[in-house]
Amino acid sequence: MKKQVLPKVEQGPRPSLSFTEKRFGKAPQHLADLDRAERRAVVEDFGYREFRADQLSKHYFEHLTTDPSDMTDLPANQRDGLCEKMFPQLITKVRDQIADQGKTIKTLWRLFDGAIVESVLMKYSDRATLCISSQAGCGMACPFCATGQAGLQRNLSTAEIVEQLRMNMVSAHSGVFGEPVRISNIVFMGMGEPLANYKSVIGALHRMIEPSPQGFGISARNITVSTVGMVPAIDRLADEGFPVTLAVSLHAPDDSLRDDLIPINSRFKVQELLDAARRYFLKTGRRVSIEYALIKDMNDHAWRAELLAHELNSRGKGWVHVNPIPLNPTPGSIWTAASKAAEKKFVDTLLAAGIATTVRDTRGSDIDGACGQLAAEVVDRDHVAKRAAKAQQAVEARIAEHRQAPNNLQEILSEPSLCEEEEES
Repeated sequence: MKKQVLPKVEQGPRPSLSFTEKRFGKAPQHLADLDRAERRAVVEDFGYREFRADQLSKHYFEHLTTDPSDMTDLPANQRDGLCEKMFPQLITKVRDQIADQGKTIKTLWRLFDGAIVESVLMKYSDRATLCISSQAGCGMACPFCATGQAGLQRNLSTAEIVEQLRMNMVSAHSGVFGEPVRISNIVFMGMGEPLANYKSVIGALHRMIEPSPQGFGISARNITVSTVGMVPAIDRLADEGFPVTLAVSLHAPDDSLRDDLIPINSRFKVQELLDAARRYFLKTGRRVSIEYALIKDMNDHAWRAELLAHELNSRGKGWVHVNPIPLNPTPGSIWTAASKAAEKKFVDTLLAAGIATTVRDTRGSDIDGACGQLAAEVVDRDHVAKRAAKAQQAVEARIAEHRQAPNNLQEILSEPSLCEEEEES
């Protein structure tokens, strides 16, 4: 297996990437950390018959319970011991916040070591979607994101990710929306960069997708994994065999701006990232989503929409879908969402170029629940606000020259696409 290449931490005034966890200590081993064979081996090592692992798994993945009193098919004198060993308490609900007339529920979770993460459960007319976290905090340092400005605390274990799903499933089934609802869609768009916690996220995907007693049996096509641009990990994900949707948080089609908005662009440039996204489409057959937070007078220019359309179409037709997202400002932000007129012009430009485009529904914006803006109110809000303002001011100081279209824009837009080159050859 190839070792994942990670960017060097930047120095100086630019936002600093971080892959170093501030918290230490491993989460206790949980049934959801293990595949079926590993569970059976562990249960046997504890002195129980190995088939008890399958019984525990069915209770966990089918009945969503870890309560020994629910497990009447297990010997009474073994229930407590098995559950204590296989279901340690990893996450505890602190509180819920309700938005969108009760259709969005953001939950604050405290992990076993005191770290904080959030999940967001959203009810739609035809489905329920859960947005989950893969890290406590985030080390990507994007200046418009509250989580990024809070910094990385630590990676979550596979079971800590999976437990967010199970416990939200319990809530959804219990009628938290007024009637029982089944969670059918999952998006890794909460706190953290999922592909920077690759091993745990892949383990969580196995638990989510595989049928009971291995997992929950959720369709891989209903799961989305987002990334700001971990190119080697995108290629690894394509090789995993999961037909999950890849969402690329692009936010700028040009390196001159994206270097400042997305610090990891200092290592993996726009061209490399879009090439990797295209390879993902070709390998999996799954259309890639391009996430684009529209920031007023920053990246919402019509010429940038033209450049984005050119970059996408140059790699083929029908392989991508763009989701423009009205910016949900972080605490202390000096930036705001693009105007409705600029948003419409941006969208119309993409549609005219033949690119499927849908403005993202900004659920939970009144509780910092949209566009990855999670947990700002549970960390030191003043600290986050100061870091956000400082980071954004640093970008503002460098960005004036990037607000104007490059002099060679028409030359760039007139370059032949890969499809045209292939047809000529």
